Amino acid sequence: MEYPISRVARMAGVSSRTLRHYHDIGLLVPSRVSANGYRWYERRELLRLQRIMLLRELGMALSDIAAALDGDASELTALREHREQLATEHDRLSRVLDTVDRTIASLSGERALRDEDFFTGLAEAKDRLGQDLRVRYGQAAESHMAAAKQVTRHWTRADYEDAAEQGDRLYTCMSKARRRGVAPDSPEALELTAEHYQGVRALWPADATAYYALADLIIDNPEQRAIVATVDPDLPPWLAEAVRAYAIQCLGLERAGPAG
Repeated sequence: MEYPISRVARMAGVSSRTLRHYHDIGLLVPSRVSANGYRWYERRELLRLQRIMLLRELGMALSDIAAALDGDASELTALREHREQLATEHDRLSRVLDTVDRTIASLSGERALRDEDFFTGLAEAKDRLGQDLRVRYGQAAESHMAAAKQVTRHWTRADYEDAAEQGDRLYTCMSKARRRGVAPDSPEALELTAEHYQGVRALWPADATAYYALADLIIDNPEQRAIVATVDPDLPPWLAEAVRAYAIQCLGLERAGPAG
């Protein structure tokens, strides 16, 4: 049995625009397109759409979903990798949730919470980021993290909340730009990224090379990706590209071209 795109959209709870986008990028091709341009789907396409929606729910990028479903990567392997990422994120959120619960208990008068306890989850996250940087970039990254700790060693609760608020505001502006189709290497994106770079520099003396490398962490480090994805799940790859473009175009980083 065939279904028109409008019926499939209603059944799946997605928009027809989303289905057309999936068709345009080759992720979900209709069983046929009629002479008048109408897209039609059969049971095979419905099953593929179900798998796409499942993997999307797990946070997989559309390019990774395509690779998994089309055989470039094992779907089972992809699911296992994302389960590991979800488990890591679950652990992180559990620690943050515990900090929030203790803060609520303190503010409601149920129990006293020392100011240093308020930062427990944040400090643990910062330590894990430092470990990741050391593994990736060696001793130089460790010295950068030490400098960042010096900057924030006297920060109060209000300082952390203000920094988080500024970050969310900037990510919201970036998300709006991304949704409007602004390219990560465009002048508008680079202007927004300049603010991001200044924010990073305020905490971490990152040079052009280090800032370029930060793009990898935005994608690969679960906690850093979650900070950005909380505002917009599709923003991390856009921001990563913007960071790389800014390092090259605005900070003068020279990248070697491909061999041959």
